[in-house]
Amino acid sequence: MNRIQTLLLALLLALCVPAWCAEAVNINTASVEQLTALDGIGEVKARAIVEHREANGRFRSVDQLEDVKGVGPKTIEKNRDRIRIDGAP
Repeated sequence: MNRIQTLLLALLLALCVPAWCAEAVNINTASVEQLTALDGIGEVKARAIVEHREANGRFRSVDQLEDVKGVGPKTIEKNRDRIRIDGAP
């Protein structure tokens, strides 16, 4: 039984590590491709983010993403720890 528990733990860690290692995305400089790395952001929403940025200027806060059509508070919250603005940590 101990060997099975060890294997299950190793499998669980292998599945979780990619989420921990996910790189941050700067919404003021990211390309469409980079933005699609965020959870819930596909190509259409990523293009909308870039278009909004180009039309309205740089984002001053993560919450301003709600101004982009199709991006809601749930999407922002599940990505908040990965979204960056300029050089902010």
